[in-house]
Amino acid sequence: MRELTGTLAAAQKAASRVPYVNLKAAARISGVVRLDWDRLYTGGEDDYFHALTMPGDGSLVRTRITLPGDSRKLYRQRVSDPGPESDFSSWIYTGQYNCVVVAAASQGAEVSIFWINSSRQIRRIKSTDNGASWGSPELIDYSPTTAINGLAAAYKPSGDLAVFFADGSTLYVKKHAGGGWQSKTAWDKSTGELSGVAVVYGSDWDLLVTGQDADGNYRLWSVVYGNGGEVSSGSWSTLKELASAPSGGDYQYASPFLDRPDTFRCFQVEQFAGSQSYNRPFWSHAVPDTGFTEGLWHEPVPFNLSSEYGLAIAHHGDYCWMSNPAGVWRAVLAEQSLDLTADIILLRQEAGPWNGSLTAELRNDQSQYASPGTGSLSVLSPGAELRLGLGCTTPEGNEIISGLSFLLEAFEHTSRGGDARLRLHAQDAWQVVGRWRARHQFRWNKDSDEMSVRDILAFVLSRVGIKLEAKSQSSVMTGYYPDFTIHPGNDGIGVVRRLLSFVPDVLFVEGGKAFVINPLSTDNPVYSYGNEHVVLEGAYWRGAWQMNRVQVEGYDPAAEEPIIVDSFEWDQITRFHDRLLQVEDRNLGSVAEAGDRGEAYLREAEMKSAAGAIRVPVNCGQQLYDVVDITDARAGLESERMRVVGIDLVYHPSRGDYEQRLSLGAA
Repeated sequence: MRELTGTLAAAQKAASRVPYVNLKAAARISGVVRLDWDRLYTGGEDDYFHALTMPGDGSLVRTRITLPGDSRKLYRQRVSDPGPESDFSSWIYTGQYNCVVVAAASQGAEVSIFWINSSRQIRRIKSTDNGASWGSPELIDYSPTTAINGLAAAYKPSGDLAVFFADGSTLYVKKHAGGGWQSKTAWDKSTGELSGVAVVYGSDWDLLVTGQDADGNYRLWSVVYGNGGEVSSGSWSTLKELASAPSGGDYQYASPFLDRPDTFRCFQVEQFAGSQSYNRPFWSHAVPDTGFTEGLWHEPVPFNLSSEYGLAIAHHGDYCWMSNPAGVWRAVLAEQSLDLTADIILLRQEAGPWNGSLTAELRNDQSQYASPGTGSLSVLSPGAELRLGLGCTTPEGNEIISGLSFLLEAFEHTSRGGDARLRLHAQDAWQVVGRWRARHQFRWNKDSDEMSVRDILAFVLSRVGIKLEAKSQSSVMTGYYPDFTIHPGNDGIGVVRRLLSFVPDVLFVEGGKAFVINPLSTDNPVYSYGNEHVVLEGAYWRGAWQMNRVQVEGYDPAAEEPIIVDSFEWDQITRFHDRLLQVEDRNLGSVAEAGDRGEAYLREAEMKSAAGAIRVPVNCGQQLYDVVDITDARAGLESERMRVVGIDLVYHPSRGDYEQRLSLGAA
């Protein structure tokens, strides 16, 4: 249950309560600000290696290399006050040629441009005045070979910096600290040929790497080079897969770029060699409030551009910027929102185990919502996030409990006589999960324990931007490592259902988060209905368990023989004879694991053996799967423990309606 203040808890129980509901539309999607890119420059420069950085004064510093036919010359550009009227077409030749790759980084007023040339020289030019003037080129090292397919650099706030470059199948790092350059060192990974690298600094150096694994499969990975944050200094984290394609196929990944304007955001190029070949940038973002080492990223989304060398990304102030040699884009970073609260006529919200929705009707009698999606209503269009806050007027003012959000799918105008309304139709995150389709195959735990059920669940939910949290969880959730495969085309809810079939836990979504709960029969009630918080209407049902005996068959790989374990609910068997469910899962390798699975099925049957519903004044903190106690003398209930399995809310201010219908199951 969401936490209530004392004043709000008292107000929602009062006979003379005054409802307050807050509704806003925001330009957000998958938990982050939606970046609506506006292209400010379209030039004729050739698509080739390039970089972008923004020093402390907000200037835009770009660099590019020309094609081999033009001797691979290195150019730079500085736009001091970038905006729609700026000139992004003027470049300055640095005098450097035969350049293979280029990178740029800045911290405060210091800006560095790095490149590697065909003589294996790693060189830098540096500016200490935000790119207005530059020093002479300096030689900082040599690459082992000329097979360089990626170069990236990032500063620490202290002014130290690190340069990373991909040479064949090896990623190297060279650091500048204490006023001098240190020797380059190689990472500790075994892969195939690498094709790109990007980096930003947080508390460590956080990187994206593209290339092939040791088996020739194409990968986009995240990895951390430690500086004592999430990873110890000088160490490498494990590679986390963001995207994959099989060897010998038509897909490859290259040219990653990375930035952290709010959460981590990235671009990489997907190369397709099939019948309609393309080189297309795809963007993604890390799930908010997750660590980089977790490797939890939204499914990459295509960007409307053809480019083999990708899109560099940087930010300053209220804007995020993006560029390649022939283009510059800008997007507003500040969240755009619109308060709809004052115009609510009717609102209905539903929440269930696998779906949730919101319908809101707004008055439009002054044609104030005649043109959603335009002008001052630009935020109010399909794809916006609707945020719902439930509350009451208290001595402290209008208090709400926030955290509910929905994706606006559609709107409709209605009119009759003098009545005009705008009706909004929105869905919760379950619809987004259900619409996700696996692009490629994923498989875990085939030969060793890699990811638990919880880890795989977190990965799947991250593909639509949802963070997984646990209110409570079983030991099976974190200790069971099934041989689990996601096939291309599998939908998100189907995958989640399969994962939850392994565990006794349940899951619900709220806003941009999904919460795991292990529903134990010993859970204490978190709220009471029937005394201070009145029950307006109730219905309660109890019945037989749909199964009372579960026979689970696993397989012991050491003994090379089946494991068969029965779980029983003897009281139900006495009453109804045995109602048998048989389950086979070769992932179960011990008697204990098979027994846990059987008990999980019996627990589910117990929860479904009781049902009911109560109609109550709104409890602003109510959540799915909360255990509540109900006193309803009319039905003979005294502090009866039940579990909330559905929530329907109606807010109709002109009628004074502010009620919930809570669907119930056994606690």
